[in-house]
Amino acid sequence: IERRWSLSLLLCHKQIPCPVLYGLLFLPIVVNTWPWPQATEAAWDKLISSSSVLDAVETGCTQCEIDQCGGSVGFGGSPDENGETTLDAMIMDGGNMNIGAVGCVRGIKNAIGVARRVLENTEHTLLVGNLAKDFAVEMGFKEESLSTNHSQQMYNDWRKSNCQPNYRSNVTPNPKTSCGPYKPMRSHVQAEQNSRANLNINQSNHDTVGMISIDENGHVAAGTSTNGLNHKVPGRVGDSPIPGAGCYADNTVGGAVATGDGDVMMRFLPSFQVIESMRHGVSPTQAIEDALNRILKYYPTFNGALVAVSKDGYVGAACTGFSSFHYCVRSHSHQPTAVFSVKCK
Repeated sequence: IERRWSLSLLLCHKQIPCPVLYGLLFLPIVVNTWPWPQATEAAWDKLISSSSVLDAVETGCTQCEIDQCGGSVGFGGSPDENGETTLDAMIMDGGNMNIGAVGCVRGIKNAIGVARRVLENTEHTLLVGNLAKDFAVEMGFKEESLSTNHSQQMYNDWRKSNCQPNYRSNVTPNPKTSCGPYKPMRSHVQAEQNSRANLNINQSNHDTVGMISIDENGHVAAGTSTNGLNHKVPGRVGDSPIPGAGCYADNTVGGAVATGDGDVMMRFLPSFQVIESMRHGVSPTQAIEDALNRILKYYPTFNGALVAVSKDGYVGAACTGFSSFHYCVRSHSHQPTAVFSVKCK
């Protein structure tokens, strides 16, 4: 044990990336997407004080909702075509495979908290829209506006730019030059190649906080929270609250979380694929690269990233489309939170 610890410290001192060194000695651990260490620290503090991985994930994601991390988590960001902000969130218990999720939630700031109530106070997995809001109020959450001066200005600027970009297709008037209301075109239009390049989907409008927490006994939980995609079609739900897409957790394997172009990612369930690859002995990083390559085969301009942690605490990450992807790690060997970066394909 002492030799392993000494070797790890020596390698870290020589600036060899420390995430590959995690082993059983380094549990518990908290990992999350993007350079938001305040969320990591909040989750870590809760994990140490409560010994609950679910509490840790909920607390960490809640911190990002409060801080409006990146402008794309929590209230006041990513207004839809009507100028309204809606939220998606999910939390998963890798011990019993229980999940709570909410999609397109209106008027409730703490989306991950509502997802936790779905997990613990219902026999369901996913609640959406206005009725999810009603459930939240019933559970004691406060109803309040999710709009801010900033989100309203974003919406106004978008309208002045002829509603560009937007996510309509095969409609009239031409969605590439005009705002709605739209109607479907009567004549069939040949589908374009699976390119997302003209939709301006990038880090600035697709940051999702995805978080994994593993305690010293190997209990795994994962969660997500986001306000989705700027100027989305009203009612749109992204990958974040979809099990196996936004995140997945399994005590027998580990956890994985995703961020990026959710409309594409949910079609491939990359978090689930990563866990299943790891189950068969593939390293976290290789498992993520395999999942991304599967998507790129069909969507060559896709933007996305994942980070995964094995049940023993080994961490891996990979990305595509972005210039780089940052993620945070907190354990007893990283005090305070360490922020790591990987270059994207």
